[in-house]
Amino acid sequence: MTENPTGPRRPYRALTRTRSSLPAWSLLAAGVLAGGLVGGTYGLVRTPTYTATSYLVAVPTERSDSATALGFAQAYGRVATQLAVLGDAQVWAGVPVKTLQSSVQTATSPDAPMVAVTATSSRPDLAADMANAVSRALTRHADDSQADTHVELRQFARATRPGGPSSASSAVTGLVGASAGGLLGGLVLLVRPRRAAGEPVRPPSVPSPATAVDVHGQP
Repeated sequence: MTENPTGPRRPYRALTRTRSSLPAWSLLAAGVLAGGLVGGTYGLVRTPTYTATSYLVAVPTERSDSATALGFAQAYGRVATQLAVLGDAQVWAGVPVKTLQSSVQTATSPDAPMVAVTATSSRPDLAADMANAVSRALTRHADDSQADTHVELRQFARATRPGGPSSASSAVTGLVGASAGGLLGGLVLLVRPRRAAGEPVRPPSVPSPATAVDVHGQP
């Protein structure tokens, strides 16, 4: 008794029709939704970080000028994160030198003789303490060499406890995740194979039982 060779093809044809019935934008929407969920969850579970900044200004003495003060401000900005300065700052900050090295950054201006000392931490009070400690240590080192540099380094503004985290909120991370998911979904839509308009959907070919017997050479 010969079985219908088209019998096994019906499940594949039904599956293919189900897949083709989904609109193209569904993949894009799924990417946006998944990316938004992942990004929002990351923003909620991530530990917030706080940033505090202290400002120093280089002032020329009677035997110096503003150009010299500007040059030394650039130099002080580079040495603020060196071990000689951080070694003294760790005493006032109450943290190891390695923590200061990874948490403190400095910035200078090409137009103003100022040095900005910025510290980040998961604790807002510790961020302010580290920034002020490094500024204090840098000022002491500048005072020790003032007789040679003829430039005085003064504190312009102390770092205060930040009122809120500087890290992105869960809403921002969710928006970034949704954008990334939408972009990924759009790329998948662009690279996936497309069939021509009007071309019938062809299900995968599955050999019938009779054909399979002939291939193996069985009677």
